[in-house]
Amino acid sequence: MEKAMRRFRQQLSADECTAILHSATSGVLSLCGADMQPYGVPLSHVYYSGKLYFHSAVNGHKLELIKENSNVSFTIISKDEIHPEKYTTYFKSVIAFGKIRVVEDEEEKLGILEILGRRCNPHDRDSLANEIAKGARNCVALEMSIDRISGKQAIELVK
Repeated sequence: MEKAMRRFRQQLSADECTAILHSATSGVLSLCGADMQPYGVPLSHVYYSGKLYFHSAVNGHKLELIKENSNVSFTIISKDEIHPEKYTTYFKSVIAFGKIRVVEDEEEKLGILEILGRRCNPHDRDSLANEIAKGARNCVALEMSIDRISGKQAIELVK
């Protein structure tokens, strides 16, 4: 259930949230398994066609938790300026809520790996193709469908 933001004047618009998802390169994926213990892991990502994409090793705690509970959130802090004279921080952040899945289809996985790779090195397609050919069997692609997004900024940044 979505709650209204208490400090609604600081709320970022949907367009501002989307712009941050596009421009940021990393954030924290938060998961929780059947044991109800939260787990947050920093990850690189790409926002593409309304979804978030990640890659991962083929085994590990993150994948175990995804099997137990596909509900996740992904948090990005896009601005974090300390202003000591005011005892505050000028910040912008976004949290996306949704479901995550391991991409099982090999062709779809390779397409996601290409999208992720182009984010890092958009100009060398031959090198990217070689990298994917070498490493695709040693990783999985993850797709996060977004149900809702919330963004907030410091009151000092409100225009």
